[in-house]
Order: sequence, then C-alpha cells, then structure tokens
Amino acid sequence: MSFNSLDRIIALLEQQPGWEQYQQYRQVMNCWQEVIDQKLVQHTRPLYISRQILWVAISSYSLAQELSLQRFSLLQKLNHQLSFVLKDIRYSPQHWYQSKNSPSNSTQSSHPSQIEISQTESNILNSTPAKDLNTAVQRWQKILQERSQRLPACPQCSCPTPIGELERWQLCCHCISQKWAAQSHHLTANLEANKQQKKNQD
Repeated sequence: MSFNSLDRIIALLEQQPGWEQYQQYRQVMNCWQEVIDQKLVQHTRPLYISRQILWVAISSYSLAQELSLQRFSLLQKLNHQLSFVLKDIRYSPQHWYQSKNSPSNSTQSSHPSQIEISQTESNILNSTPAKDLNTAVQRWQKILQERSQRLPACPQCSCPTPIGELERWQLCCHCISQKWAAQSHHLTANLEANKQQKKNQD
C-alpha cells in the first residue's frame, strides 16, 4: 500500500462518525505552534480535547498561571483557525511531569487505559503473598469487583472502563478496536471497488 493511499484512508477515517475528536486534535496540533509564543512551544504540549476544552501539558506551575491569564487571547487565535469552537483551555503541569520526568512510566502514565490503584487494591496487592492458587484467584476477584464498582461502564458492552478511554474514545478499548476494524474493512473495500471501477472505465 502506498503512502498516498494510506493518507487517503486516514482522511476518510477522519470523516467517519466517532473520529471527530481525533480530527479536532489534529487541527489543534497543526496550528498550535503558530498561536503560542515560540519561547513556550517546547514547554507546552496539547494532550486532548474533551467537551470543547483543550487540555495542555505544561512544564511548570508558574507558566500555567501565566498562560491561564492569556487563555482568552489564545482561544481567539485558535478558534480563528479551527473549523470548530473551543470553549476553554486548561493547563496541567502534572501530565507534563508524568510523561517527561518518568521515562520508565511515561507510556503507562499517559495512556488512556491507565487505572488508578485504589487503597483497597493496594492493600490486597501488598498483603502477604498467596500460598495457593485459590487464594490468589480470590484476591484478584476482589480487585475486579472493586474496580467494577468505581469505574464507569462502557456504553456499548457495559464493562468497567478506565475514564481515560471514555474521554478519548467514548468506548472501551475493545469496543473501539472492533469499531475501527469494521470501518477500516469497509473503507478498504470501498477503495478497492472504486479502483476496480476506474480500471474498468479505462
């Protein structure tokens, strides 16, 4: 598959229902360096968009305060270039430190499937090691039960789902993977059909 056809598939995918957030994020990334002060580009990183709010990782709390005062002018510049409207910008030094200062944990800390370990789970995990398989299974069942009570459910399969997955995809990772696979199959079939049709016409 050529790069051209791959770009076309991505462009087609972005037009599909459920891909609006990704398309919006790409638009923000494309114009972020133009609207932000060039001295601050290396200290900021757009993370995601949720409910028309842009979340940005920033390298220090002082910069977060400074840019919070400028957020309305930044919003105006961004909205002038975007095909959608952002209502606000929020800055998060915590996300910057999680992904920048902890290389060994950077993938886990910024991943939407990350699950915060509760105190109950921590107590179970740090308790005396299980001496037999049954005890180990019972402990794991307790952890799963505790998570099912505190995590929101996927709207499609009703399974307990990390909040990050719902914020990013509105579905759990399994359901969104199935959805993407179906969309990819459909788009590939359409591309092949169009290619065949054009070939027949020639």
